[in-house]
Amino acid sequence: MPIPPPSGKGIDRLIAIMAQLRSTEGGCPWDLEQTFATIAPYTIEEAYEVADAIEQRDMAGLKDELGDLLFQVVFHGRMAEEQGLFGFADIADASSEKMIRRHPHVFGDAATVANAADQVVHWETLKAAERARQGKDKRASALDGVTAGLPALTRAIKIQNRAARVGFDWAEPAPILDKIEEEIGELRAELDSGASIDRVEDELGDLFFALANLARRLDLDAEAALRRATAKFERRFHGMEALAAAAGNTLDGQTLEALDALWDRVKADER
Repeated sequence: MPIPPPSGKGIDRLIAIMAQLRSTEGGCPWDLEQTFATIAPYTIEEAYEVADAIEQRDMAGLKDELGDLLFQVVFHGRMAEEQGLFGFADIADASSEKMIRRHPHVFGDAATVANAADQVVHWETLKAAERARQGKDKRASALDGVTAGLPALTRAIKIQNRAARVGFDWAEPAPILDKIEEEIGELRAELDSGASIDRVEDELGDLFFALANLARRLDLDAEAALRRATAKFERRFHGMEALAAAAGNTLDGQTLEALDALWDRVKADER
């Protein structure tokens, strides 16, 4: 006999649903098999889907994606509770305490923070102090504490920001553009010389790192910029397919010159 879904509203209902899904009596076999490690990729995926809904300005979609992301937190909380580690309430309480602790200018008697940029500096200072108290900064490096599992562009910018806090930074974009040109030259030289794939990858990584640094200096989101460029390519490629279909063709088998001509037509139509 089917089990009636939990009643009520809000987070309590979601927690009850998760508990039933993980129940050994009438629960879901798939949910029961999951662990922190197997669920982690889904948690990351849901965070990206939240970002995509924001990028698309899809507010209805954003509500759904935020719900999916919240469910991931509930899922982890339930598994931890089953192991006697902590529960969802503990997660929420820990986050509340952290937010209060890291906003003494709002919830305490610290001096008022002048602006958002000042708050970022203040936030990082408080995080560093917390890590020191917890014994996490054993090497006491300015670069410590940046999660290794972050997306590569995001981690590069965080590392660059840490270096900038001790003065290791360019004051304006122009020298970074020079560095980008230098890295392109080094990459070209490796390709022309028939260098090993490792050497090529190394130079390509340097170029990506310099591009990330330029985005940081211009106060742009490198991940968002790349997503936007990819979406633009997708839009134009679909336009090429539409033009080919209107002529009774497909893109398959056409010469590069013909494909370039279609691309240029799509770009001209956008203008």
